[in-house]
Amino acid sequence: MKSHRLLKTVFKEKSVKHIADQMNLSASTVYKWAESPDSGSASGIANPLDRAQSLIMAADDPRLLRWLCEQSGGFFVENSDPSSEETSTDQTLAPATSKVVKQFADLLSTVAEAAADSKISAKEASNIRREWERLKRAAEGYVKCCEEGNFKRLNRDLKK
Repeated sequence: MKSHRLLKTVFKEKSVKHIADQMNLSASTVYKWAESPDSGSASGIANPLDRAQSLIMAADDPRLLRWLCEQSGGFFVENSDPSSEETSTDQTLAPATSKVVKQFADLLSTVAEAAADSKISAKEASNIRREWERLKRAAEGYVKCCEEGNFKRLNRDLKK
């Protein structure tokens, strides 16, 4: 979906006036964000979604996305590299499943080790976070490959 169309949809649920007031902007500026850049009426003002995307692409740093997601109460899970996709499905599901289960076990082991003394240090919390991020990526890749039926790619991605 194009960003200006998403904004139009959002503005149907939250008024432009409300958003403008919350952001200390004029309603006309906010209205312009929902205009198609291809139309003759386009103002030339890039909307915040397009600007955020440009920043993220220019910086090529996933920390920007992670921060945005955290500020919204969520988290960002990276997909596997689409340029390395294969279409062959001749690998079985079992090895890929075992690898995801192993990564889950690694996370549980890290948590158990950290909590063994009934407290978790900053370093232990960092290790838990690292294992958790690794598991989230693996699990998302696993589900995506299951949806595609592409277990050869799944096994290769889990080796990374």
